[in-house]
Amino acid sequence: MAMVIQAYRFALDPTPRQQRSLASHAGAARFTYNWGLELVKTRLDQSQTDPSVVVPWNLFDLQREWYRTKDQTAPWWSENSKEAYKSGLDGLARALKNWSDSRAGRRRGRPVGFPRFKKKGRTRAACRFTTGPIKVLPDRKHIQLPRIGVLRTHESTRKLARRLEQGTARIMAATITRTANRWHVSFTVEVQRHVPISNGETTVVGVDVGIRQLAVLSNGTVVGNPRALQHSLRKLRRLNRQLARRKPESRRREVTRRRLASVHARTVNLRRDALHKLTTRLAIEYGTVVVEQLNVAGMVRNHRLARALSDAGVAELRRQLGYKTTWYGSRLVVADRFYPSSKTCSACGWVKAKLTLAERSFICEACGLRIDRDLNAACNLANLVQHVARSGWETVNACGADRKAQFAGQVATKQEAGTERCSDGTGIAVPQGAASREIEHSSDERFLSGNGSCPC
Repeated sequence: MAMVIQAYRFALDPTPRQQRSLASHAGAARFTYNWGLELVKTRLDQSQTDPSVVVPWNLFDLQREWYRTKDQTAPWWSENSKEAYKSGLDGLARALKNWSDSRAGRRRGRPVGFPRFKKKGRTRAACRFTTGPIKVLPDRKHIQLPRIGVLRTHESTRKLARRLEQGTARIMAATITRTANRWHVSFTVEVQRHVPISNGETTVVGVDVGIRQLAVLSNGTVVGNPRALQHSLRKLRRLNRQLARRKPESRRREVTRRRLASVHARTVNLRRDALHKLTTRLAIEYGTVVVEQLNVAGMVRNHRLARALSDAGVAELRRQLGYKTTWYGSRLVVADRFYPSSKTCSACGWVKAKLTLAERSFICEACGLRIDRDLNAACNLANLVQHVARSGWETVNACGADRKAQFAGQVATKQEAGTERCSDGTGIAVPQGAASREIEHSSDERFLSGNGSCPC
């Protein structure tokens, strides 16, 4: 058994009065965020001339300033739960910390800008509750939140209610959000899950993700791309034109804005549904799943591919596989970013010097194999684990960032998840310049039992 942090999200069916209460709490969180940001900016300007001025930077200091001045700043503060004001200040404290860590080099990724003010209608309406009566009622159709009261859910809460009744889950926080015209509640839950050592499957599958097809498996299965955004572009263009022609702050403009938000929300739901179904299927039906480590941030800089790549959600697919393979007892192996899966012949190992995106078939000049390029890449990913199993296990001690594909016989290092630094661990010798990373841990015997079968 292992304790994991898991989220349960449910749609709500609030009454008109409850909708106003939910919007009021979200507005209170936005108000305190803007109030705290104004205070921080004022104190920063004062500290330039007077070093003795204290700038509130963390949640504790911001809350202390709020409690001292809330009666003068917001005489109506008692209309909402205290958690609403704390939620806004907590968001500001996190934003300030991210900015300072980014400037000091303690945060990876692109530089983070200084926090900006939030405007109603431009930012997502949200509020987080961490204390008070946060409950899922036994009738499976209602929840309870502080100050707001009992809310009816649009769908059954039985999955979470059963765990709470059995004592294998504990609610840590609840967050209300508004997406388009629908309110949702997300419970952050500490769940006691049974994490199996193995799911009983010994098959190895290579997964090549792309744009034309969402995924091509090494066993020949093709998973179609739903292209949720592509199919919604016509409606989005029409509604955006209507929105631009509406009079500002008019009733018709608000109606058009809600219709536009609903189309965007449906697009997101279709994409999320396809990714969850695919990743769950891969984690349950196969013992080892092999994917590539794609540089998605660099790929979307190509304006010709950016929309299609974002519509496919290939980065989200990789993220979901990371935790679902652990939940269901399978294994996730990530091939190195520079592993030439598309240019390598899956039959003889010959590597093609150049392969353009227009070439949809791979033709081997050494053995004469002719195969779809995506299927060839998926087979190479599956063969990667097969070659790894033959080479056995070796122990290495190395540090450094991800490197380019290595020569045959060199050892790929295991790296810490989410960082660029390596840790002492078990490395695997990978032939034909393939460097891979082991993401999830499981028994050596189960990994070596993969047959790496593919139709080519």
